[in-house]
Amino acid sequence: MAAPDLLRRGLYAGLSIGQRTLVDHTVARSRGHSLRDIVRRVRGAPARLLAGRLRALLAALDLPVPADDGDLAEATEAALAEADASVVWLALAVLTGRLPLDDEVVAAVRRLRLDGPGAALAPAVASLTGSLGYDRWRPPKLEVVRRAVVVDLHHTSRTDLATGIQRVARQMAARWDRDHELVLVGWSSDDESFRRLDGAARRRALGLDEGGRRSAASIASAQHDTTVVVPWECTYVMPELATEPGRTARMLALARHSGNRTCAIGFDCVPLTTAETADDAMSGAFARLLAAVRHMDTVATISEAAGAEYRGWREMVASVGLHGPAIVPIPLPTEAHEPGADAREAARSRFSVGSLPLVLCVGSHEPRKNHLAVLHAADLLWRRGLRFALLFVGGNAWKCERFQERVAALKRQRRFVESVSSLDDDLLWAAYQLAHVVVFPSINEGFGLPIAEALACGTPVITSRHGSMAEVAGQGGALLVDPRDDHDLAGALERVLEDPVLHARLSADARRRPARTWDEYAADLWQQFVGADADPRARATAGLAAGPVRLR
Repeated sequence: MAAPDLLRRGLYAGLSIGQRTLVDHTVARSRGHSLRDIVRRVRGAPARLLAGRLRALLAALDLPVPADDGDLAEATEAALAEADASVVWLALAVLTGRLPLDDEVVAAVRRLRLDGPGAALAPAVASLTGSLGYDRWRPPKLEVVRRAVVVDLHHTSRTDLATGIQRVARQMAARWDRDHELVLVGWSSDDESFRRLDGAARRRALGLDEGGRRSAASIASAQHDTTVVVPWECTYVMPELATEPGRTARMLALARHSGNRTCAIGFDCVPLTTAETADDAMSGAFARLLAAVRHMDTVATISEAAGAEYRGWREMVASVGLHGPAIVPIPLPTEAHEPGADAREAARSRFSVGSLPLVLCVGSHEPRKNHLAVLHAADLLWRRGLRFALLFVGGNAWKCERFQERVAALKRQRRFVESVSSLDDDLLWAAYQLAHVVVFPSINEGFGLPIAEALACGTPVITSRHGSMAEVAGQGGALLVDPRDDHDLAGALERVLEDPVLHARLSADARRRPARTWDEYAADLWQQFVGADADPRARATAGLAAGPVRLR
């Protein structure tokens, strides 16, 4: 009997032709045999590795662990005889060291019901033991963590970027790590398993890395030898955006089958609602992510407007017989940071153009941010004789070529326009304080952090009159415009530049806005995801070494 297609797509991953042959052979002989019969054929290092994994599985299920290796298979069979999908998910994850795919779990449950635990686990056993004996590859140490809070910071641990998503993930995670016991994880290079974040990767994820810039490749290499983590009876939290197909496919099975509580921060549904402004590949990647999120317990959106988008998506999910997650808006904070004197002086020296007022625009240059409209509005006013400097702070993104070309053309005309790809936090906050006005006329946003940050500094803002931007700006300090009307935007900018009374009123209104801190935001998220009475420091986190083989 040939191995099922799911084996070729999942359990065959990374195996040589010889190893695949061994898997086929083991699976073919599994029907009608007990797990003990299958395990009995394994010898040497593979047998010791398998015994360690079976012990880890039984311990995770709070079952007695036999001292004799010969009794492990029978104990495992008894544990799985009436197992539900969550226990099957755990067994596959522990035995293979990889988070299983949805169809792998479904197929294993069906084999369990038809032919018993031996048939259900035979492919996983074959995959594990087949990885030894043909080459020098050895699986890393495996750890089952129980009743813990597992926070997935994969992207944030591998980048120096400080986009809105990374800022939120770092601010939240740093406070949770300060106040609670966490397990911080990223993903393996093949997007098949969780790995503990250690050393530089952990510091990067929490915004604590003071060792200078490092490439994504060097960070990935540093994570290569860390421990594989399998969560059981845990709360899994995803505070960033996952787009890799392998990662989202395994998250789907995690959310649907594992029994772990699963939660995510919902930033926006831009690839659905304004797909024309997104990268062509993002819409497909986001749809795959939503396929996993639809099985999660809770999505905490960063604004009421983002909550409306996610609730609309959840209504669509009902058409396929699913309830979808609870959608709970928890708005981001409006906390200001006071830059140091050196940063303020550096900002003045770098960005001031004589006594000209500074117009600041913060955000990446993707079409959704509407930066071409800002350039057009500025050019209209420059041609009318208004004198001001325009500064963009943000990295390049998809479809940003026209923005770059337009900036270059305006520079050739000796307009006072500058674009910088990134600033450290102190210098960015100094720029907010230095600016006469911040312009943020985006087409669609989940929140719009630059609006909140500028207003927290007392700097007036011009932003869009719909969605989260109107929501964030609603307590004063901003002029609202139609982002699709260049003349409306130019008119608002002209008023703030030319009318000192209006500017003073907006600045005063901004300073009177109620503050909300990152501490408060992190606490609200914790209560929603984990629970007010939860105390992870008292939770048992079981680090179970699965087998004697440590690392490659």
